[in-house]
Amino acid sequence: MPPRPFRWPSSLRSRLTLWYTVLLGLPLIVFAVASYLVFARTLERRTDRFIGDALAAFARELTAERRTALSAVQAMRSTVEEVHFGDLHIAILDSAGHVVAMSAAPGLAPAGGRSSPAHQPGTRVLSRPLEVDRQRFTLTGTYSLADIEDMLDRIRGMFLVAIPLLVLAAAAGGYALARRSLAPVAAMGARAAAISASTLDERLPVAGADELVGLARVVNDLLDRLERSFAQQQRFVADASHELRTPTSILRTEADVTLSRPHRAEQEYRASMTIMRDAARRLTRIVDDLFLLARADSGHLVPHREELYLEDVVHDAARAVRAVADQRGVKIELGRLVEAPCQGDADLLGRLLLNLFDNAIKYSPEGGTVEVGMTRRDDRCEIAVVDAGAGVPPEARERVFERFFRVDASRSRSDISATSGAGLGLAIAQRIAEMHGGRLELAGSRPGRTEFRLTLPVAARPAHASV
Repeated sequence: MPPRPFRWPSSLRSRLTLWYTVLLGLPLIVFAVASYLVFARTLERRTDRFIGDALAAFARELTAERRTALSAVQAMRSTVEEVHFGDLHIAILDSAGHVVAMSAAPGLAPAGGRSSPAHQPGTRVLSRPLEVDRQRFTLTGTYSLADIEDMLDRIRGMFLVAIPLLVLAAAAGGYALARRSLAPVAAMGARAAAISASTLDERLPVAGADELVGLARVVNDLLDRLERSFAQQQRFVADASHELRTPTSILRTEADVTLSRPHRAEQEYRASMTIMRDAARRLTRIVDDLFLLARADSGHLVPHREELYLEDVVHDAARAVRAVADQRGVKIELGRLVEAPCQGDADLLGRLLLNLFDNAIKYSPEGGTVEVGMTRRDDRCEIAVVDAGAGVPPEARERVFERFFRVDASRSRSDISATSGAGLGLAIAQRIAEMHGGRLELAGSRPGRTEFRLTLPVAARPAHASV
């Protein structure tokens, strides 16, 4: 059966513990091995130096003894018997490798003929040349390493015991440190897991280390956005249900009333069908607007960009709403149009302007005027739509572009509309402006004058303007 591959632990706490143990254990092992090797090498050098110094002293004594001895061999033997260096055993060998003289060395044999340090089991041997009466000999010193090896054994044993204990202590300390460090994260996770759709107002505690404080703030900001989005979604669903309920209720009620009697006059049927047709049209417009906003929010509404002139789009949109304006008794005053070539979706831009004009017509008093003007500012074109309605209250100006929002208290609502009339026109217009790299804003509002300003990017400045 093949061995199973090593797998990292899945929990962050275990991984931190493992990394902490490895990062502390490896340097500790390397340090222990390096220290042991350096210490052993130092002892070896000191032993070699001791043997070398002892052999040099022995050679000097041999030279002095030769002056009184009858022969070189007698001087060597006499010196070996008289000069002792503790655990160092000295031997003198002739050129053939035979022992001429040797101190008492039970269990030790000289390394005949060697002129460099060598090892025998448990010993250290050092040899050097020796010349007596013009004869060449080899002076050899053999030193027992029993004490040194015993010391190194104790050091190895100490390392073999101490290092695992230190690694285990490091692992335990790393685990405790990781557990303590990650405890706030676990608490934040448990707190976040307890937050549901009904408790989106709760937030994570902002406390602890800087990193945890930053994480808590990021999560809290995310919860803020989620709460606002969820509230907006709930409001959107409620408003959409309310807006859809009106035309569907009209359809159902009118159908029930019409069918409550087996026979009716043709005029009654026509009147009933007219009411149902208008309700169905309104329902269709609301559904279309909701579908457009849903596609825009999901990113599926992609403008079909082509070369066009904004002044043509403005002119066509103004002409399209003249019938609605005439029914309301409102005049459309189209000001000076400047040449503004751009890249955009003619249908979406037309719908944007149609929503702006329709909004201005709905809230203009009978006999009022809706002014439309264009200006060029370098690579930007501004389209202003001004109505003479009651104006938008200051507290409602930041919400005029919200979906289904209407200021019913100050701006009346009319059923005659080119758009849905459900409070979606300005939201759609702003979304289309953003899709074209522009912006739509409420430039100003007071009783008798409310101005919406559309700014769109255009091509290079033309050489002339059109009226």
